[in-house]
Amino acid sequence: MAIKDYSILVVDDDADFLSGIIRQLQKKFSGLDIIGKTGPESALEIMAAKEIGVLLSDLRMPGMTGHDLLKQALDINPRLCAVMITGYATVESAVQALKTGAWDFITKPVERQTLYHTVEKAIAHYDLARENKRLKAIVSTMATGPRWQSRTMKRLQEKITAMAVTDYTVLVTGESGVGKEFIAREIHRLSSRANAACHALNCPAIPEQLLESELFGHVKGAFTGAERNREGFFLAADKGTLILDEIGDISMPIQAKLLKFLQDKEIKPVGSSTPKTTDVRIIALTNQDLEHRIQDGRFRQDLYYRLNVLSVVVPPLRERHEDIPVLVREFMNRTCKEMNLDPMEIDPSAMAWLARQPWPGNVRELLNYVRRLTVFSNGQTIDMGLIRMVDGSQEAPRPTTPVLYKDAKKEALDIFSREYLTRLFQETGGNISETSRLSGLERASIQKIIKRLDMDMDVFRGRS
Repeated sequence: MAIKDYSILVVDDDADFLSGIIRQLQKKFSGLDIIGKTGPESALEIMAAKEIGVLLSDLRMPGMTGHDLLKQALDINPRLCAVMITGYATVESAVQALKTGAWDFITKPVERQTLYHTVEKAIAHYDLARENKRLKAIVSTMATGPRWQSRTMKRLQEKITAMAVTDYTVLVTGESGVGKEFIAREIHRLSSRANAACHALNCPAIPEQLLESELFGHVKGAFTGAERNREGFFLAADKGTLILDEIGDISMPIQAKLLKFLQDKEIKPVGSSTPKTTDVRIIALTNQDLEHRIQDGRFRQDLYYRLNVLSVVVPPLRERHEDIPVLVREFMNRTCKEMNLDPMEIDPSAMAWLARQPWPGNVRELLNYVRRLTVFSNGQTIDMGLIRMVDGSQEAPRPTTPVLYKDAKKEALDIFSREYLTRLFQETGGNISETSRLSGLERASIQKIIKRLDMDMDVFRGRS
């Protein structure tokens, strides 16, 4: 059986019987940690300290009964699969155990194949319950993220969701400011490591002589100023994720130590000869062409292959203008919360202007611009007048690239149509007939707009 990260706990006041059950389970389920306890109180202490997936407990024990143990065990882990063992095979005891929350029961004397079959099913049931919880967490996390409108970002979201269920190293590339760290944190949030630490380190921001210590830690006296031991980011992110930003700028000696970790899952703090094991997933970010740096001898080819197990290219904002309204609303809401302001609206003409801009600084530039608009707004609506004021011009700012009147009109109409229908679909749960009634538009017209704008109706119908 594959190794599990939880244990089986067997509780029985008969020490000889308990020892026999433990031996049989260890022989059959070698990949599982099998724990035996003769008292319910000590069993509860174990359950409070580590994850127990399957509990086998005698029903009749002196002091705390199996029923009492079961109630408290389910309080600790509601998904627990509990199998009750009884020497009194009565319908009443079985029904009472099941009503209390037991998953199944077996009778003494315990037949070996019955024991194996019951525990095997309990393990499968517990694994399924854990997977369902993880998938629900993924769906919940996705529901709180941006609702991308561009096909590019929709495909990217599907890709990172698939990557999240693995433990492989990921290389995220893209221009400066496109949101590479956001993508990395999204992968972490959708992964089984979501409840553990996620640390991000901007490698070029730390002097080279200190970067090794920041990453791998150091021992007291390793260098001048090392007055105490320091664990470093690799140990701080144990069981979690470490995001290494601008990985292309790290020195060759640190590249060698990083490669050693990726090969052996071990690190050596500065000044120490004793390796330490840590379970960390690496997500590396860069806006550079690492293959070109390999040719120039500035980046190790073997490290590149270790980092580039899975890869994501985040497109620049100029290639996905459909996502600009999504980001504007996200940034505007975020800024209002940061400043303790009431939510703001944005005029369709202002949104259309924002959506036409090239944003060479990508998402970071757009975020800063929306922050300026929010800070200088005197009302609840962001309009072209505010944009003119923020840009220090009496005239409406002109897009960098000339836009024909018909094209500008179409962009403005599309943005207005998307925002208008989005509000109605959220209110009606995606019901087109009800939306038609509220808007005064024909069903056929609404369906044409949905098709033209490639709107994802599953989002509004609760099937995202």
